[in-house]
Amino acid sequence: MIRIGTRASVLATTQSRWVGEQIAERLGREFELVEITTDGDRSQAAGTSLAGATSTGVFVNALRDALVDGRIDVAVHSLKDLPTYPHEGIVLAAIPPREDPRDVVVARDGLTLGELPVGSRVGTGSPRRAAQLHALGLGLEVEGIRGNVDTRIGKVRNGEYDAVVLARAGLARIGRLDEATEVLDPLQMLPAPGQGALAVECLAEGDLGEVLSGALDDRYTRAAVEAERAVLATLEGGCSAPIGALAEVVEGEEEQELWVRAVALSPDGVLTVRMSASGDPADAVGVGTRLANEMLADGAAGLTGTADKRQNA
Repeated sequence: MIRIGTRASVLATTQSRWVGEQIAERLGREFELVEITTDGDRSQAAGTSLAGATSTGVFVNALRDALVDGRIDVAVHSLKDLPTYPHEGIVLAAIPPREDPRDVVVARDGLTLGELPVGSRVGTGSPRRAAQLHALGLGLEVEGIRGNVDTRIGKVRNGEYDAVVLARAGLARIGRLDEATEVLDPLQMLPAPGQGALAVECLAEGDLGEVLSGALDDRYTRAAVEAERAVLATLEGGCSAPIGALAEVVEGEEEQELWVRAVALSPDGVLTVRMSASGDPADAVGVGTRLANEMLADGAAGLTGTADKRQNA
């Protein structure tokens, strides 16, 4: 029996159950879900904001603690929540095939962003989304919002907000994609690094990591996500910084190529540094790192606070 640790939300348990079903199908192993309450869940329940650099990994730590103390064998996370630095004794065993990583709009009356009147209230808990919404110059009032998918969509239904922006992958996984009124093109809004992908972690010791990797890992998704996370790590922005990145492996004339797009923005969306790069999928981390360094040289350091961090290091 493989014990899979998960947060208690509908989305988290749905994701973890899907991983368990893949384990059962491909490895012939039974599984059970073990619900773990995280500091992030407690903060949300208390109405405390999770924005800011200190929230990096807030939904991850309790699951990792449960791995280390032996309460679970496997932890499943939304990969965008995973800190970019490694955790001693824990391995990222598998990154399964990714869901569509784009963001979506859920708006009143079936409207798109461009159809919302000037001054409409749009809710998001993400500084990345907020900055890119401001950058679109649509005259929208972008306001913070907390809570799960039901809570956020409910605030549109009761008229508190005119629209909210959410991850398409989350709605798809819980069977509510039909509530989206617009899927945002990455040219309008680049997703968070790792968005739409799942992270399957286990202890580094033993052979479970190798077994899970062989059964669940998707090499194209891993290459894309590694490049995106290298951008994030190099920009030193953390998961809540106004940084978006999206990578994909495409078929070239003679071989496969990795394409990466990234953006760093001031919180108000007025200043942006947007670049792209390509390279060998086998060198995904290198491609992402080089792109981020080019962005830093072009002014991204001032947008993300990297310059201040380096001066104070």
